[in-house]
Amino acid sequence: MTETATIYRTLSCPHGMKAKHLLRRKGYHVEDRHLTARPQVDAFKAEHGVATVPQVFIGGARIGGNDDLRRHFGLRPANRYRPVTALFAMTALMALAASHAAFGSALTIRTAEWFVAFSMVALALLKLQNLDGFATMFLNYDLLARRWVPYAYVYPFAEGLAGVLMIAGVLTWLSAPLALFIGMIGAVSVLKAVYIDRRDLKCACVGGSSTVPLGFLSLTENVMMVAMAVWMLASPAMAQHAHHDTMQGYMTPMDDMMTAMGGIPSTGDADADFLAMMIPHHQSAIDMARVLLGQGDDPETRALAQESEIARMQAMLDRLR
Repeated sequence: MTETATIYRTLSCPHGMKAKHLLRRKGYHVEDRHLTARPQVDAFKAEHGVATVPQVFIGGARIGGNDDLRRHFGLRPANRYRPVTALFAMTALMALAASHAAFGSALTIRTAEWFVAFSMVALALLKLQNLDGFATMFLNYDLLARRWVPYAYVYPFAEGLAGVLMIAGVLTWLSAPLALFIGMIGAVSVLKAVYIDRRDLKCACVGGSSTVPLGFLSLTENVMMVAMAVWMLASPAMAQHAHHDTMQGYMTPMDDMMTAMGGIPSTGDADADFLAMMIPHHQSAIDMARVLLGQGDDPETRALAQESEIARMQAMLDRLR
């Protein structure tokens, strides 16, 4: 037999809608009692000695509002980390999509760089939704902000600016030192507040209304900025090594091409032999193009690298055979 629950709620209350949905999901038959006017609401509160609606009753016993109902069913509060997890998941997907659109491959060095940069911009936007609320929370633990209050208001703009410049790949002389500066101060501040002073604080990293505990998440945000800045500053020194890797990437397909062409027997048909030899030749070009798409910058060269005639030549070769 289906158990019955009664809910008293106003029609516009989202908590009442959620409570009704939860009861139905748990298999209850719901008697939905609407309180349609303010006098009705006030009379109900006075009669039952409650301060808010909705109110749920099961088996004649008052359970309470939506939060009380969730506790009654042994449900945990909503995961405080879920919004942050979703944010990082979306910025990761954005980085993969941007890399695929730009280079023809989702997994490139720029994917990792864009993930950090997109995350910085997204987190800055969350902070800027309520700048004063963020500053208040930030002042609880940031070492520089506690000495110079305006830094708490400057921080989101600095983080967002560094992220945008990193996405564009311009003004590295500004974006990298800026990210390194705010990231190092932030990391030291979190380490001191959480792991040395053992303070129980909320993380301002996702804005002033955050319920995320200060700790690993904020530390990760700052470490990501520091790592990105160090990487960008070190990139010029790594350019020569990267050039060597690029040349090696070009030579490997060439070696494969020569091996493949050497193993093709002559048929005596000039047209068929030409096509048979040109297929590994073009495959080598495609493999070299993949190296270029991962490391090259010139748009015209990149467009050329994405062209291929292998399918057409294979169809012609099959016809001749």
